Amino acid sequence: MKRIPCMEAVVAVLASEGVDTVFGIPGAAILPLYAALRKSPVRHITVRHEEGGTHAADGWARVTGNVGVSIGTSGPAGTNMITGLYTALADSIPIICVTGQAARNKLHQESFQAVDIVEIARPVTKWAVQLKEPAQAPWVFREAFRVARSGRPGPVLIDLPIDVQRGTCLYDEELDEPFPVDVPEPTPASVRAAVGLLAEAARPLILAGGGVVVGDASRELRALAEYLQVPVQVTLMGKGAFPEDHPLFAGMAGIQTQTRWGNAAFLESDLVLAVGARFGDRHTGDLEVYRRGRRFIHVDIEPTQIGRVFEPDLGVVGHARPALAAMADEARRLVRPRETGRWARRVGELRATLPRRDDFDDVPIKPPRVFKEINDFFGRDTTFVTAIGLYQIWSGQFQRTFLPRRYLVCGQAGPLGWEIPAAIGVKCAHPERQVVAVVGDYSFQFMMEEIAVAAQYRIPFVIVMINNEYLGLIRQAELPYDMNYAVDLHYGEGGIDHVKLMEAFGCPARRVEVPGDLKDALAWASAEAERERLPVLVEVMVEREANAAMGPSLDAITEYEPLPEMALAVDWSD
Repeated sequence: MKRIPCMEAVVAVLASEGVDTVFGIPGAAILPLYAALRKSPVRHITVRHEEGGTHAADGWARVTGNVGVSIGTSGPAGTNMITGLYTALADSIPIICVTGQAARNKLHQESFQAVDIVEIARPVTKWAVQLKEPAQAPWVFREAFRVARSGRPGPVLIDLPIDVQRGTCLYDEELDEPFPVDVPEPTPASVRAAVGLLAEAARPLILAGGGVVVGDASRELRALAEYLQVPVQVTLMGKGAFPEDHPLFAGMAGIQTQTRWGNAAFLESDLVLAVGARFGDRHTGDLEVYRRGRRFIHVDIEPTQIGRVFEPDLGVVGHARPALAAMADEARRLVRPRETGRWARRVGELRATLPRRDDFDDVPIKPPRVFKEINDFFGRDTTFVTAIGLYQIWSGQFQRTFLPRRYLVCGQAGPLGWEIPAAIGVKCAHPERQVVAVVGDYSFQFMMEEIAVAAQYRIPFVIVMINNEYLGLIRQAELPYDMNYAVDLHYGEGGIDHVKLMEAFGCPARRVEVPGDLKDALAWASAEAERERLPVLVEVMVEREANAAMGPSLDAITEYEPLPEMALAVDWSD
């Protein structure tokens, strides 16, 4: 064994774990790690805010399936990372945040920028740890990667006191490799029970959550659905798990991000096989309405998720990929392959008769028209990144997705500003892909400084801004209170000229005010981004008081007639 600087061992671990890009900001308390990075093949992207670094690592992790890495110095660098750690924990994204720290013998003396970041980060991480000895360095980082990937994936924070970073350790990278990650398989008995319930149901649905995407289980999901001809719905985090142009696609149920026909199909179902879904409140709405008249099978890699929101009729613990594969194998043993039956045809009928209109020619532009143009212009392999607000709800309702890891959204935590740094991470991971960030005007302003990062490193992507000059979701939420308070953002009230802002960063931008100009603007932005190797903005001025369709529970569907009881009783495999 050779004795080397312990931070060189850490960087060797990063490279061997498949990390080719890290995002961060150097500072005095983290410089030994940066000195080691400088000699390595790992690329470093200097962000403008530590939260932006965590979101960039998050975006990189979501599209690669690997562990993203963000680095900062001591004190406020770590506290700035907390939002990103929470976002990754909420959405089951594996990232590692690394912070510098004061020397061990100064931590009790209120040293400059010395804060107990481990205790601060503990509630929003799977593991938060401070390195105590240089000899531990490679092994703590190896374990961090294992923890981030294992079970329900999530974030880890490693705090590095400056005196520990300066130490040495015995390490030989030729003798070291990543720790194995357990992929838990469901018990055969639980698989048999699940398939039995699925095969007996008259109107079953499969609900694909984010765990299907994170678990790379889309192929297994499709095999099971096609063999049994069971319609498939997705949650917002599961968008892309099943192609939305497939005949068995059954839309999306929920109170915000939903399709009308998806809600209708869900209400007519009698059994739901939920895989890698956590039954978030924006999906379920009123649990009494959500559960009434149907049984539930819940498949999840994390045992404590089962029964957390409500008790299912059957719980199955296991990784989404082997669980779905085992169910497909069991189905082949139990039943013959099925043709398209009455239930699948009924779902197709709902899809044809309960669409939302998106072809408006109105001026100001109605938001659904923007998503129609996005759907029509961009190809199936485009990766979309979006965050939180009315534009996320419109995106979930109107935007079509066909492939896994092509629709990225900060789901449960919902931090404003997430989409620009996340898009940077996506493009760093897959420079060959077209990347589109769909943003709101206010969310964009939260982390607009990260545009400077994309400009500096020539990271090209398209930004489509839905600008209603309001805090749109809050304005809509205020309607029952009969007020419109503190939400106005238009130019005369402190608003920003986003076109001039982009130009100040050296990046092209264009404003669109009539729907007929949308297609040309998207074509221009796509070409300009690749030609200039820069982010390019298309700012779309939409109707100021446009509201997103949403309801208090799943039964908030208008102009919908459910199947009569006699029709519900027929054999779905007919």
